[in-house]
Amino acid sequence: MNNTATARENILSNLRISSVVPDITSRKYPVMEYKRWSLQEKVEQLKQKMEAVHTEVLPCSKSSWGRMFRGVVKEKNIEKILYGTNTDLAQKLREMYQQTPEEIPELVYYEKPIEESKDLLFGIDAAITTTLGGIAETGSLILWPTPEEPRLMSLIPPIHIAVLYADTIYNNFLEAMTTENWNSEMPSNALLISGPSKTADIEQTLVYGVHGCKELVVLLIQ
Repeated sequence: MNNTATARENILSNLRISSVVPDITSRKYPVMEYKRWSLQEKVEQLKQKMEAVHTEVLPCSKSSWGRMFRGVVKEKNIEKILYGTNTDLAQKLREMYQQTPEEIPELVYYEKPIEESKDLLFGIDAAITTTLGGIAETGSLILWPTPEEPRLMSLIPPIHIAVLYADTIYNNFLEAMTTENWNSEMPSNALLISGPSKTADIEQTLVYGVHGCKELVVLLIQ
């Protein structure tokens, strides 16, 4: 028992006095780095992967994404949609509402702490968020939560609409981490999302949309 305690204390002591920070940037990951696709190939790869897990991926352009958004709102009967404050997306949504208020649901922005927002979060029809980018290899969105767009926006409302720009799609996870310099600064949590919520029972039957986000729609702007 004493030997175990001594060994543990020695290990902790060495960790406390160590000032060496491993340089992960100098390491090589050939197995993880080998896949390289063109922009269009990355778009098709991500779309195929995400649609395989029940995500709706809707390609559009900078000039047509608003029309696509209004189509999603109408199709899914969205009456209230939650959005983050102080973002370019927020500004575009407000401008769109001014131009065509009859085609835009009530815009509700997230402004209060979670303790004061429970009724709001569980009573909203949908939420729309920005994304940091996407990962072609796994068919995933990268969400980078901020005080303006907390992570609960993508986890609780039944419908999550995510805006993804094609030129922010990375080949793989490693490329995303190194290009965005995740080693130097990260939020308290980063989210990788491929599809709506799902679960499996004891008979291994996979069911989508059981809790949390039941539908994921990606407006893929090219």
